[in-house]
Amino acid sequence: MRVAVFSSKAYDREFLEAANASRHELRFFEPQLNAETASLAAGFEAVCVFVNDHLDAAVIEKLASSGTRLLALRCAGYNNVDLGAAQQHGLTVVRVPAYSPHAVAEHTIGLILALDRKLHRAYNRVREGNFALDGLLGFDLSGRTVGIIGTGRIGTVVAQILTGFGCRVLAFDPVPAETCRSLGVDYTTLDDLLARSEIVTLHCPLTPENRHVINHDALARMKRGVMLINTSRGALIDTVAVIEALKNGRIGYLGLDVYEEEEEIFFEDRSGLIISDDVFSRLLTFPNVIITGHQAFFTREALESIAATTIKNISDFESGCASGNEIERLA
Repeated sequence: MRVAVFSSKAYDREFLEAANASRHELRFFEPQLNAETASLAAGFEAVCVFVNDHLDAAVIEKLASSGTRLLALRCAGYNNVDLGAAQQHGLTVVRVPAYSPHAVAEHTIGLILALDRKLHRAYNRVREGNFALDGLLGFDLSGRTVGIIGTGRIGTVVAQILTGFGCRVLAFDPVPAETCRSLGVDYTTLDDLLARSEIVTLHCPLTPENRHVINHDALARMKRGVMLINTSRGALIDTVAVIEALKNGRIGYLGLDVYEEEEEIFFEDRSGLIISDDVFSRLLTFPNVIITGHQAFFTREALESIAATTIKNISDFESGCASGNEIERLA
């Protein structure tokens, strides 16, 4: 099949070409897929996209009219796809539901430890010859209560790691994981989790129902000085409300690998530019905030798995077989 790969970087090309082994004709495009760039996909039977590509109704209609039959997502989330429009135009949508849950889970723990022990501040101090410990006081993770919102594959690995640290783990998920139950994870309501947790970490997909699940009301129910971590989807958090909570001390630590308006910022070198997003720029001013640029998934093992599943999804579609990774329209 002829496949147009959007939002492609050098590492996408490396891993996809290795997995492809010349089975399909891959054409790599650096721009994001949107209404302005959709014409680049003309004549391609398949379009391969990532988290910040736009697949709204207008883009999908344009793709379908120019011959596209398959939308292959090289990610797990699909909140950027209008599934109803895809179904209407007869396009199949496939994704990578699991690649390396360890990659995102371990990055989550890295953010927790860095914030707790203030590693980002200590690193800069030592480079300047300042070896004072004032202001770097941390806390033991052992014995702390951590709330996990979403215990799918990634949330379950996070629970496994945290129980190894000796944490008390609470969880909220409509479908409890038996692995978590066997670890002693206490499933509870969202309100109870927010009220009891000293650390709250998000590991759920973004849906219309849970957009801004962390908002003013949710923050008001949290412990003062709580640590909040998001390595899932940016729009799970109301960023303006979080900034207010940072200012008044409700949030004591914030670790983000995602941001709700990240598509205009992440995955590009903007070091020589002025960031025009005032909300994001405000986040960067807090000493108790660590932001990484959507890199939690970024391990060799994860990229190999993403590429292999993506190519298999395309091959299965070409041969008329179901891959098992098809996304149906939500009810």
